[in-house]
Amino acid sequence: MLNNLSKINIFTLMLVLSTVVLTGCKDDDDFPLPIPDTKVYDLEPVAVETIEGTATFVRIDNRTTSITIVLTGTPTGGRHPAHIHANTAVEGGPIVISLNPVDGTTGVSTTIVRRDDAGNPVSFEELMEYDGHLNVHLSEERLDVIVAQSDIGQNELTGKSKRYTLEEAAVPGINGLVVFERRRNGEALATITLENTPENGIHPAHIHRNSVEEGGGIAFTFNPVDGTTGMSKTNVAELDDGTPFGYSDVLKYDGHVNVHLSPEQLEVYVAQGDIGSNAD
Repeated sequence: MLNNLSKINIFTLMLVLSTVVLTGCKDDDDFPLPIPDTKVYDLEPVAVETIEGTATFVRIDNRTTSITIVLTGTPTGGRHPAHIHANTAVEGGPIVISLNPVDGTTGVSTTIVRRDDAGNPVSFEELMEYDGHLNVHLSEERLDVIVAQSDIGQNELTGKSKRYTLEEAAVPGINGLVVFERRRNGEALATITLENTPENGIHPAHIHRNSVEEGGGIAFTFNPVDGTTGMSKTNVAELDDGTPFGYSDVLKYDGHVNVHLSPEQLEVYVAQGDIGSNAD
């Protein structure tokens, strides 16, 4: 027969095991992982395909962060301004924190950050939750040309995504995909990729209500598809009427995507496909 001490020990063990099991069943989104002391973002090429790298944020202390950019493919002798900007990369935004320029010869820049450009204190934790993106520019004279960039903080992509097929409609041969990628803050990056669009064309794109077969009004407006590249990138956070609309909302939405021939001919669809609850 078990004594009282043994009963207590067994009860304690069962309680611990049940807690572990229950905790393990929870989704990661319900219990966000603690913020680490180091965070690495991939800097993707933009205007120059051969330039890419990383931006590493390191907590020095409660008020100080080290940000090191390492790029490959930068030209010897070059000097590339770098900044943290507000908003997502596809939205664009003003410069918030100026970083030391990247040395083209070494491809490296290191900046100690304690304050933003307005003089406000900025902690490592605040940078990890910041609504922003990081840009590396071609030169001081060509800040409009971005050679590498990454969304940071709450705008970071989580790796979760959903793709939908866009079938050809009025124009034979034009078809493709729309891909929605989840951000840490629950919003989404939407990328439309079409084949065989005419050079210099501008193709408006929208999420419409209901299925393709039923048709319906415009609910969400994407950035237009560039005919030369066949691409469009748009941040998805709310519908055109202001209703919150993030990644999880897309997956269950009663809608479809239409890509139109031109702003003057919205009634002509060049590609379309069902999304959300209407998708196969």
